[in-house]
Amino acid sequence: MYLCEAQVGKNYTVTKTDLPFETERRLEALGMTSRAPISVLNRKGKGILIIKLRGTRFALGYNITKNIQVEEAAKDETV
Repeated sequence: MYLCEAQVGKNYTVTKTDLPFETERRLEALGMTSRAPISVLNRKGKGILIIKLRGTRFALGYNITKNIQVEEAAKDETV
């Protein structure tokens, strides 16, 4: 599933990103690497999400969230 389809209040794990090189490197520098746990805190409109990644909140637009593949995290995994 893609991050833009994620539900508020659930935890996910990043599996793959398919973004332009500069955007992908910037997100990696912020901590969004493969297998990184994220939590969806809020949804603002179509695909715009506020997420928690490694203890920091980020707002990501639809053009980014539609290109990040995630899987639902196991119940015992927390962000």
